[in-house]
Amino acid sequence: MRKFFGVSMAIILVALVCVFSIAFSQDKSELAKHDKIVHRLRSDHDEEKNKDAHPASSRSQGGNGISYHGGPLILGPTNIYYIWYGNWTGNSADTMLTNLAQRIGGSRYFNINTTYYDGSNAHVSNWVNYGGRTIDNYSRGTALSDAAIQGIVSDAIISSRLPRDSNGVYFVLTSADVNETSGFCTQYCGWHTRGTISGTDIKYAFIGNPDRCPSACQAQTVGPNGNAGADGMASIIAHELEEAVTDPDLNAWYDSRGMENADKCAWTFGSVYLLPNGAYANMVLGGLNYLIQRNWVNASGGYCATSY
Repeated sequence: MRKFFGVSMAIILVALVCVFSIAFSQDKSELAKHDKIVHRLRSDHDEEKNKDAHPASSRSQGGNGISYHGGPLILGPTNIYYIWYGNWTGNSADTMLTNLAQRIGGSRYFNINTTYYDGSNAHVSNWVNYGGRTIDNYSRGTALSDAAIQGIVSDAIISSRLPRDSNGVYFVLTSADVNETSGFCTQYCGWHTRGTISGTDIKYAFIGNPDRCPSACQAQTVGPNGNAGADGMASIIAHELEEAVTDPDLNAWYDSRGMENADKCAWTFGSVYLLPNGAYANMVLGGLNYLIQRNWVNASGGYCATSY
C-alpha cells in the first residue's frame, strides 16, 4: 500500500472486510483463515484524482494486469534499514525480522520482483542487503501522525544513526503500545511512501505491530515462530518492500485501480504447511518459517505466487 502526501496526490481509502476459512490447494490457491483479512478498496473519487496525478500518456506500458507509468524503480541492490520504535525489550521480533531482512534477497520469493523493469528495460535485481538498525525510544510519543513517521526516519538519518541512502527502504517498526493515528488497524496495517530528506529521495515505510489489533492485521493467532505480532509484521514488511522497490516514488508500477504488485495479492498465501505449534507457513528463510503474502508476477499474463 502506498501513502500519498500533498494536494496533488490521491489518498488511498481502504476498508477492513471479511473472514476466510482454512483451505489449501496447490499453485494459485489462497490460505484461508479463521480471523479477518484486509482488502484495500479505492473509491471512484480517489481513483479519478489519481488519474489526474498520472497523465494518460504515461499509463500505456504493461500487459500482465499491471502497468508501468514511467517512474524510477530501485533496481538494486535494495538496502533495508530498521528503526525499532517504542519498547521492544524481551521481544523476539528483532531476531525474526532481522533474519527476514538478511535472507529475503536471493530468495525465489523476492525473485518475483525481477519481472519488473524501467523505461530502459533495466530489471529489478534479486539483491537485498540488511543495512542496519537503530532504536528510537518514543521520541514522538505513542500517537504518531504520518508526518511523525517521516520525522522519525529523518532524525535517524540526520543524526547519522543510519546512512542517507537513495537505494534504501527505511522501516519504522512500532511496538504494540504505539498507534499511527491516520488509520492503523482500521484502514491499514502498513504503508510505504517517499520523502526528500537532506536533499535525497528517501523511501520509507510504516509497519505497525499487529499485536495491537490481532483480528485486523494478523493472518493467524499463532505465528510460525511463536510470536504472532512479529510473524504478522514479517508478512507486512515483505508486502511493503515489494511495493517500495517497484513503485518507490508512487509513479511506476500499479494497475488501473491504483493497486501495486503486492496489493493485487494481499492476504493470500498460496500453498502452506502446518507446523507443530499449530501455525501455518509457506516458506523458509534463513532456517525460520514464515507465512508471507504472495506477490504479483509480471509475466505470463500476471498471477499471484510465492516464487518465480
